[in-house]
Amino acid sequence: MLRRTLLATALAATAAVPAFAQDGPTVGVSWSNFQEERWKTDEAAIQAALEEAGAEYISADAQSSSSKQLSDVESLISQGADALIILAQDSQAIIPAVELAANNGIPVVGYDRLIEDPRAFYLTFDNIEVGRMQARAVLEAQPEGNYVMIKGSPTDPNADFLREGQQEVLQDAIDAGDITIVGEAYTDQWLPANAQRNMEQILTANDNNVDAVVASNDGTAGGAVAALEAQGMGGIPVSGQDGDTAALNRIAQGTQTVSVWKDARDLGRRAGEIAVSMANGTEMSEIEGAEQWTSPAGTELWAEFLEPVPVTQDNLNVVVDAGWISQEELCQGVENGPAPCN
Repeated sequence: MLRRTLLATALAATAAVPAFAQDGPTVGVSWSNFQEERWKTDEAAIQAALEEAGAEYISADAQSSSSKQLSDVESLISQGADALIILAQDSQAIIPAVELAANNGIPVVGYDRLIEDPRAFYLTFDNIEVGRMQARAVLEAQPEGNYVMIKGSPTDPNADFLREGQQEVLQDAIDAGDITIVGEAYTDQWLPANAQRNMEQILTANDNNVDAVVASNDGTAGGAVAALEAQGMGGIPVSGQDGDTAALNRIAQGTQTVSVWKDARDLGRRAGEIAVSMANGTEMSEIEGAEQWTSPAGTELWAEFLEPVPVTQDNLNVVVDAGWISQEELCQGVENGPAPCN
């Protein structure tokens, strides 16, 4: 019923939109939320790619609401979107919106998070490899002891992709009895406050007998570090991802071990290019770099995976040299730290 209602409403709305000439297509972007620092970087990269192609950018912020995201997509269609880029709040709840777009002949790019629908082109970084990179860095720093797994949101498939990669790397050490996972929790909506609360509860349950934390992004890492520091345990190995400013600063200070850097500028630019190409009639199978990929649920999709980079104290220069962060931001409050902060 929701799907039919959405479709009828959108068709009525789009029928009222007057036709007019444009230099390029209109691309609508549906953001799940703007709570993570990185999304503004992604947005700027998408906008730059669209501007270069002569395309128009319109957007909506679902504010972490799956139902609002459905109405947001409906609104973007009514505003004349020729293609959609969707950062899904919930990979299943968004499917009626993909169907709505398909019924209106509008191509969809599933941005950074899997949408379990073959009508959505999947563009992301290799998130299983991100999980491997996180676990490798923590295992190298702490090859034995009690581990805590702070996972992402249960509604985001990336949380389980990451966890799969982490387990691959840790399994041998677990089997050998070198490490023991003493706590594990999903982080509702990836919120740092929820990660901190989960970490506090796990520390309490284990009498603070924790040696390392595999946290799935920089926000959850920040929550875990806050809980650890409150117990005087700052400095034990903690992983993250996204290359957030605060996380890179924590790496320089020694309170976070790794942030797997997924250059959002590359991802955003690529999303804009693909959306424009599909709006102009290019089939998903004809997108340069596209490959056929089968999801864990068995859905066959066309996808493109970009390469992530693990950033530790050993290669902090890479994010400064790339212009991702200034030396001043990276090294704030750091004394006698690693290069380029020494």
